[in-house]
Amino acid sequence: MPLNIPAKLPAVEILKSENIFVMDSLRASSQDIRPLRIIILNLMPLKITTETDLLRLLSNTPLQIEIDFLKISGHVSKNTPVEHMMAFYKEFTEVCERRYDGMIITGAPVEQMSFEEVSYWDEVKAIFDWSRTHVTSTMYICWAAQAGLYHHYGIHKYGLDKKFFGVFSHTVMPRCRKEPLFRGFDDEFYIPHSRHTAICADEVRSCEALTVMAEGGESGPAVMIARGGREIYLTGHSEYAPDTLANEYYRDLGKGLSIEIPRNYFRDDNPDAGPVVRWRAHANLLFANWLNYYVYQETPYNIEDIR
Repeated sequence: MPLNIPAKLPAVEILKSENIFVMDSLRASSQDIRPLRIIILNLMPLKITTETDLLRLLSNTPLQIEIDFLKISGHVSKNTPVEHMMAFYKEFTEVCERRYDGMIITGAPVEQMSFEEVSYWDEVKAIFDWSRTHVTSTMYICWAAQAGLYHHYGIHKYGLDKKFFGVFSHTVMPRCRKEPLFRGFDDEFYIPHSRHTAICADEVRSCEALTVMAEGGESGPAVMIARGGREIYLTGHSEYAPDTLANEYYRDLGKGLSIEIPRNYFRDDNPDAGPVVRWRAHANLLFANWLNYYVYQETPYNIEDIR
């Protein structure tokens, strides 16, 4: 799929080296089609890495996609150059009058804080509410999923005794096996997780507005859907690259933190042997199915008709 992204975005050369077709805005304008308009609120600390991970997955369909990156107003990223943020990111006031076919909201390194303690909580809530009337389908990932479930449905989170860290098996709920989101999925599929908190599963299951689509024996509810697919909540990180958990593991070791080896990740649980990638195929299916069935098939041709 042609990704219409700025030519100087660092992800461009990485994606081209992986044989992913990327076009700039000049070439895209010569094609007589309306591209899907996707906005990504990137709350992750390593923003360039997250950009690349998400764009890699969004490339797996024949649709042309126009990408905007959104940042929190006034928040200074400690791990991404200021020049990068100024060149490629917009603030909410710049996009609040626009409508989008799809939106992705990432995780954030604030999960051990209460939601109300997060400095940008008010702006995040405003963006959550805006997405309901200006976006056809929104995908919430990890902390964003916890935050969205709390804000929209009052679902609480709780702290874990230790970091839930590794790659875990999940199954699609029997009643959801024919749902388009899981078209092409095997009976079991894997998702990386890296978090210190979890959602209250009983509250999720008792909420009539939410449907648990897939869960894991250890991870609990992993994929939830609401409003007929206009909201999709993912508690894990299907978008993670092969080396992401390893990088997190060595980072925490270097800080002297108490961290266990990520489970079901390194071959024979030996960090020197490298990771075994078990989640990549289903991650591509998940994002392609979301784009096709919940965005492309549902969004109006006139984007201004989104309500």
